[in-house]
Amino acid sequence: MGDETLTLILAGGEGSRLQPLTRDRAKPAVPFGGRYRIIDFVLSNCLHSGMRRILVLTQYKSHSLHKHLRDGWSIFNPQLGEYVTAVPPQMRVDDAWYQGTANAVFQNWYLAERSGAKYVLVLAGDHIYRMDYAAMLTEHHDSGCDLTVACMPAPLHEASRFGVAQVNADGRIEYFQEKPDNPAPIPDRPDEALVSMGIYVFSIDALREALHADHDTTSSSHDFGADIIPMMLTRGPVNSYRFGGPSGRVSPDRYWRDVGTIDGYFGATMDLLQPIPPLDLYQLGWEIRSDAPQHPPARTTSGVSGNEGVCVNSLVANGVMISGARVSRSVLFPTVKVMDGAVVENSILFEGTQVGPGANLRNCIVDKDVCIPAGFEVGVSQAADRERFHVSEGGVVVIPKSYQFQP
Repeated sequence: MGDETLTLILAGGEGSRLQPLTRDRAKPAVPFGGRYRIIDFVLSNCLHSGMRRILVLTQYKSHSLHKHLRDGWSIFNPQLGEYVTAVPPQMRVDDAWYQGTANAVFQNWYLAERSGAKYVLVLAGDHIYRMDYAAMLTEHHDSGCDLTVACMPAPLHEASRFGVAQVNADGRIEYFQEKPDNPAPIPDRPDEALVSMGIYVFSIDALREALHADHDTTSSSHDFGADIIPMMLTRGPVNSYRFGGPSGRVSPDRYWRDVGTIDGYFGATMDLLQPIPPLDLYQLGWEIRSDAPQHPPARTTSGVSGNEGVCVNSLVANGVMISGARVSRSVLFPTVKVMDGAVVENSILFEGTQVGPGANLRNCIVDKDVCIPAGFEVGVSQAADRERFHVSEGGVVVIPKSYQFQP
């Protein structure tokens, strides 16, 4: 059904809770996992699921995202009707930027109309997970419903951050509320609620009617969760699709994370370093692809002091050099250099970071192109860190991109 489906990836969010990592880039363009961008996960899912007609709706600080799509995802053949195309706001409907997720799709509806698609797959570009969308499309077709919403159980105390669904025995959604103050638990599972993952399959005619009706409603926030799904429930049955079921194509690890905060992003990254990671990056046939610049292999070597470079339980990308230093439980992006006597623990170092001799980094994220001075300490004194850098609620120190240390 992939050739009958148009995929719309919503990638225009500001990502304010992920500052300062989103100071100069859109949230889907934030680096993740040592070599990827966040949007690579949803794009890889599309690739493996046979979704080859993809529009990426961008808005906020989108230059690096557009560059990444060009450099890493110009892999489809337009002559076969395949494409990954970035679509910035064009003000075709009125003189406003995107006013919500549904409005972003409405403003570009002419692209859906001329695609000839029967189904529209709507995805968020800022979540970390693996999923076979083809299986969801098949279930949507078989259900006879105009809308299918992907859902998963979540702890009840976290459910107020999401849309919460209540379903009947046939999997039909009977009630839906976006970010409720008091989420309803799953029957017989009082500690969990069934939440929306922000993944929707629409039959195209039904989506057209809903978007036009929503556009004409002055009180609407023009959001899929807050407005479109409740509207669809008044018009007919809405199907729920349980995430993580066996599809025969992707291993059902059932891992999905919204990395919208520094602590959420840091925790999802550290998940990759668990003895058995909950997210399988190594399944053959379902690789996460990305832009792949040419760098030499990573290397550990002895420093001038005679200390050997040591790397323990870490993800280390190409071009990294660990010279007489110790790196443990960390993620190092390409071309990072850690010099003699330095210690890096429980940290994430973005591309181009240089850690000077004897520096000590713990529980931190260092954005691109930062040079840590010799002997400098991060994550040792939280009081000192707060005077200079952003420190999350969970105590993660973030050094922004191209930060200049004063002599």
